Amino acid sequence: MSAPTVRRAAGAADRAFIERCGVESLGSSVSPLREAPMEALRTNFLRLLEIVHSRSHAILVAAEGELRLGFALVVFDLPDEVTGLSQAFLAYMAVEVGQRGHGIGSLLLDACEEEARRHETPYLGLMVTEGNAAAQRLYERAGYRTERRLLGKKL
Repeated sequence: MSAPTVRRAAGAADRAFIERCGVESLGSSVSPLREAPMEALRTNFLRLLEIVHSRSHAILVAAEGELRLGFALVVFDLPDEVTGLSQAFLAYMAVEVGQRGHGIGSLLLDACEEEARRHETPYLGLMVTEGNAAAQRLYERAGYRTERRLLGKKL
């Protein structure tokens, strides 16, 4: 079998995979502070896909041959909300459950950075849920540092 690669332009045939894989990974994106029914998470993920498609973006798919392993959604026209500086924003990334821990996330993150450079954006921003330790380790190993924290409190 060939080594995993990243396709830069996801096609229409990838949409069902992206929706399924994205929805299956939503649990790692929800803070333990917030209770959300699965249907609301699914609806909001599909809304995110619509938002990404309405902006300057790239959808990257990691695959090994015809087997899709993960994907990333990157937006290029969403400046940093505090400084106004140009940035690419990693809106969502997911790896198939059975493929995690095999470097697919790193492969996708490297491809996102490459796309950001290609679009001449000086930064790549992203958000990660506080409880998603595996994703935090991936980003820290790649040189990402915390800039801000979103705090919440259940009332």
